[in-house]
Amino acid sequence: MVQEQLIPGGITHPAVLYAMNTVPRHLFVEEGLWPQAYGDFPLPIGEGQTISQPYIVALMTQLLQLKGHERVLEIGTGCGYQSAVLASLCKQLYTVERIKTLLARARKNFDKLRIYNILSRADDGTHGWPEHAPFDAIIVTASGPRIPQPLVDQLADPGVLVIPVGDRDNQVLTVVRKDKGRVTTQAVESVRFVKLVGSHGWTPR
Repeated sequence: MVQEQLIPGGITHPAVLYAMNTVPRHLFVEEGLWPQAYGDFPLPIGEGQTISQPYIVALMTQLLQLKGHERVLEIGTGCGYQSAVLASLCKQLYTVERIKTLLARARKNFDKLRIYNILSRADDGTHGWPEHAPFDAIIVTASGPRIPQPLVDQLADPGVLVIPVGDRDNQVLTVVRKDKGRVTTQAVESVRFVKLVGSHGWTPR
């Protein structure tokens, strides 16, 4: 996966490559999907949600440029794979998931892998986690019609936020940077994610 997908795709951050090489991706999907777990595509995890393809997980992580001391907020825990990758690269990870069954499964995975620097809760992730703000980095693993203002407000200065933004069918992976009070955005590449549902995202159908 690392040699055939990530490095040729432009993933160069050594710590990201190490994390992607060591976190056992197959443990985060159903056993019947284990033979496909390291393929270059997303997989279903139930509840209409997916685990992103390895390249996207690595790219979003690399864009955060973590050095190990950061407090990171993740919106959309899902099965917990992206969380596990992030947790190996930062000091403390805070992760929010609105679907309780997925969060319960993710927590079991964290316990199984003895990952202890993750604090999680079930809630509307578009509100962030104000009690623990500010965050050095924020990652959103679902696509919103716009960048939720509460997340920008909870971003440290300096800080970086990575989020897919767009309509229901086409989105652009976007990097938001806050530096000396100034907020800038940068479009990275076209992507397609499940919807970010919440008060500052999409309303459930």
